[in-house]
Amino acid sequence: MPIDVDKADLSKVRAHIDTPQGTMTLVFFADKAPETIKNFVKLADKGFYNNLAFHRIIREFMIQGGCPKGDGTGDAGYKLKAEFNDTHHGKGVISMARAQDPNSAGCQFFICHGDAGFLDRQYTAFGRIEPSDAASMAALEKIANAKVGRGAGGEMSKPVERMAITTIRIEVLA
Repeated sequence: MPIDVDKADLSKVRAHIDTPQGTMTLVFFADKAPETIKNFVKLADKGFYNNLAFHRIIREFMIQGGCPKGDGTGDAGYKLKAEFNDTHHGKGVISMARAQDPNSAGCQFFICHGDAGFLDRQYTAFGRIEPSDAASMAALEKIANAKVGRGAGGEMSKPVERMAITTIRIEVLA
């Protein structure tokens, strides 16, 4: 049953990204990016992310997913207002992917696999994998270390084997 994100205590909401490589559990930065979190939860609740993939992987940088076209060019049909904040883009942080326009994010996201401080205050960070969550970090490692080839733009970031997002489950803690 979908949660009413407009009434939910976002600090008690968790997301579980299920993949064949394992599950990554996310906690959200409720006080830093509430509208972005609500958008992510609504999309996950309606099954938007089911069977999509991590289409862009750069080891020691990030894994990117959530594109309905599977190539980084798709969107949800709308754009979000950026909620830039003081979160450091360190390993395990989830942030919204966007085009050059700061207010162009919608459904694509990335999870940092290394320190990406050069993205701080330029991308909407809205949650993270708890560093002490060994199983979630292991799943991130497996995906981030997948073999990649050249993508359409020549970047070595296109997974050779599909790295699927089976589903994203939303949980509200009591």
